[in-house]
Amino acid sequence: MNTESTFGSAFPFSNVSTASTASTVFAGLTALGWDADRDAEFAPYAERGLTVGRVSRVDRATCDVVTGAGVLRAAYGPGEPPCTGDWAVVDPAREPVAVHALLDRRTALTRSFASGASLGQVLAANVDTVLIVVPLDVEPNLGRVERLLTVAWDSGAQPVVVLTKADTVDDADEVRADVETAAPGADVVVVSAVTGEGVDVLSAIAGGGRTLALIGTSGAGKSTLANALTGADLATNETRQDGKGRHTTTWRELLPLPGGGVLVDTPGLRGIGLFDVNDGLELAFADVEALAEHCRFTDCGHDTEPGCAVQTAVETGELPYRRLESYRKLRREADWIASRTDYRLRAERSRQWKVIHKEMRRNPSPKK
Repeated sequence: MNTESTFGSAFPFSNVSTASTASTVFAGLTALGWDADRDAEFAPYAERGLTVGRVSRVDRATCDVVTGAGVLRAAYGPGEPPCTGDWAVVDPAREPVAVHALLDRRTALTRSFASGASLGQVLAANVDTVLIVVPLDVEPNLGRVERLLTVAWDSGAQPVVVLTKADTVDDADEVRADVETAAPGADVVVVSAVTGEGVDVLSAIAGGGRTLALIGTSGAGKSTLANALTGADLATNETRQDGKGRHTTTWRELLPLPGGGVLVDTPGLRGIGLFDVNDGLELAFADVEALAEHCRFTDCGHDTEPGCAVQTAVETGELPYRRLESYRKLRREADWIASRTDYRLRAERSRQWKVIHKEMRRNPSPKK
């Protein structure tokens, strides 16, 4: 039942006795984010002699689960699949080991599938802080930053924009000020893995068993930043001459941090579609939403309506026109995804009613 894992040396596997006390079983999980609320949630499973662990990596039909006594390879069946960062209930005393249940996800970093399907793909679960990695060796795309911020805010986690490769430019502080205009409510940190600038700030965020997740495009410096935070030597590739990176991380994986806490490293995202992100849009564009409260009409589209406070702010220079256009674009995309989801649900309900009616015609109620 042993499996190779980043956590292998920290948690050499041994069977977990059903008589183990909670303090023994969970001693190694505190650094991974386990807390008293999880204790209470897990209690019914503990009474059945089951144990729990954090999902560190997911493959087809199996996943690695870090328990308080070691790392298990567990199978999972149909239904909601586990995701990196999930808390999974397992029984290590039975072969084959299988995932019995997943504890509630407090946060979920979700995107829509590239195919346009009206379903969401969970990239990471139970994340406290999302580090949006943006390289400084190319001019930051503020629209992409706003998109990633929308997804991060909607997950329920706290986003932080990390401007990497600060050692390659001379105007890092100026760029940071520009990015801050696109990131209200989020910290923007300038980092260089070469000089160490800003790494201590991110390390401090990770303390206390917190979970961090890295997202960004290929070549943004995610793997290099992960090396700096974990003290590990993860594979990295140089960025291509066109500024686009080559994929180095090919799966989502949970990595232990030296001071406690974990880091979820993700593959480079060529694109990230929005999925049910109304709350995320409101937070990512808090400045636009605040202005909209003063519009004459509650359903103002911020276009040609009279008394539009948002358009007035654009005209006076209070709100950049680029930011309003970005908001409109993301709103249209979010509304389109929502309409597809609603259509799928209506179609499923219609199919279910057809089955019921067909069954009723086949087996009519007896006449009284």
